[in-house]
Amino acid sequence: MRASIPRLLRQRRPERAAEPLLPPLKLYRAILRAHVHKLPKELRYLGDEYVKAEFKAHKSTDNPLYIVGFLTQWQDYLRSIDGGSWHEGKLTQGELEKMSPEQVGQLYELMQETQRLGQESQE
Repeated sequence: MRASIPRLLRQRRPERAAEPLLPPLKLYRAILRAHVHKLPKELRYLGDEYVKAEFKAHKSTDNPLYIVGFLTQWQDYLRSIDGGSWHEGKLTQGELEKMSPEQVGQLYELMQETQRLGQESQE
């Protein structure tokens, strides 16, 4: 029997259970708005393009468990942008070990691009 999205949402971690997940389109728009108001101009383009690519790539996903995980992680990201805690964001070893090789590759490419942008802005 397939798990329903509402049931999966109720089974989320207790600290997240109090806050309902935003629908995908509303979450997507909220993230882009947060980028406008909270990110430095030189990082905004990179952040916007990454968010657009990720939401587009996962648009046709129909696995409810994967959808809940995807939306939960992006909602956590939105919370960190809104709260200003994205400056000190660091991955733990456990989080890194949970990532697939493709995700680690994406993270490495993101790191290289942000370093390149940082060097360009200092020139």
